[in-house]
Amino acid sequence: MEATAAPARDPSRSLEGCRRIIVTGTTGSGKTTLATQLAGHLGAPRIELDALHWGPNWTPNPVEVFRAQTDAATAPECWVLDGNYSAVRDIVWPRADTLIWLDYPLGVNLWRLARRGFVRSARRVRLYGDNLETFRGNFFSRDALFLWAIKSHGRKRSEYPPLLALPEHAHLATIRLRSPQATRRWLERVGGGQ
Repeated sequence: MEATAAPARDPSRSLEGCRRIIVTGTTGSGKTTLATQLAGHLGAPRIELDALHWGPNWTPNPVEVFRAQTDAATAPECWVLDGNYSAVRDIVWPRADTLIWLDYPLGVNLWRLARRGFVRSARRVRLYGDNLETFRGNFFSRDALFLWAIKSHGRKRSEYPPLLALPEHAHLATIRLRSPQATRRWLERVGGGQ
């Protein structure tokens, strides 16, 4: 685990002072699960960027609609957000005080994504705007989540460190968790585990 914290708070040891938290990571890393746990612990609303991004039939909302919804959702003083969309990073990152990066090995993400995809597809789970995850959409289409995870994993690993080093992001206390075990230990330490 690597931590860089603003002097006023240290989220590697406590969530005290953390009011606006971003949980980011590759598809399948467990962003939504962790964000749900943290929101419950803090008594804060959870914002899922996927729910703001996707319209019916897996059609992305127009970018101006997505940005307006994200702007409104992140206006309150306290929230936990999960997602990675660069189209709204300029809205979300400046407002956040803490960023938790689930930087797990690609194999871990793919295993979790496969397990989740099979369960959601088999149970016909409805998501964001009444969309269904399907076996084809998860594994066999040109836009499959599996392929997206493979393509985006390395890009995030090379993109995030320089982004986080920019002066405009110096206010973010950052936790980089490199395995599910590290995340569990961190949750136990900060009291966010359920």
